[in-house]
Amino acid sequence: MIQRIQSLFLLLAVVCMAVCLCNAVGIFVPDGLKPGIEVYNLWAVMPEDGTHDFSYWPMFALLLLATTVTFFTIFAYKNRKKQAKMCVVAILLIMAWYIAFVFFGYIFEPKNTKFYPAILAALPLVALILLFMARSRILADEKLVRAADRIR
Repeated sequence: MIQRIQSLFLLLAVVCMAVCLCNAVGIFVPDGLKPGIEVYNLWAVMPEDGTHDFSYWPMFALLLLATTVTFFTIFAYKNRKKQAKMCVVAILLIMAWYIAFVFFGYIFEPKNTKFYPAILAALPLVALILLFMARSRILADEKLVRAADRIR
């Protein structure tokens, strides 16, 4: 199972998404000398009193779902067609996460602030590339199996 290169790609994608789930993905910097509002996938931490604003939960839900689908894709190695479809679902979920990220970061931003994304917000993009690579290898394996079945 893990000996196949696509399984390694999928495992690396899961790790990238899990790291992004646990760390800050951006910061709202207000005008003036006030401290910024740190944005995580699940909440934003208010600098004044340390309270959490849970209005960012859709980003967490999308990335958690993408991580879960990708994790279970690793174990669907006996059914390559299903595995390729699960890769597409994970890719679409990551794209939806980036749409939510742009929405919450640039459209939904508090007044008198500017949003700066963190470098860790690029990890889902790395996972997206890994998922594309895994899907292409899965389809290549399926093509080889079909070619071997025709020869018999």
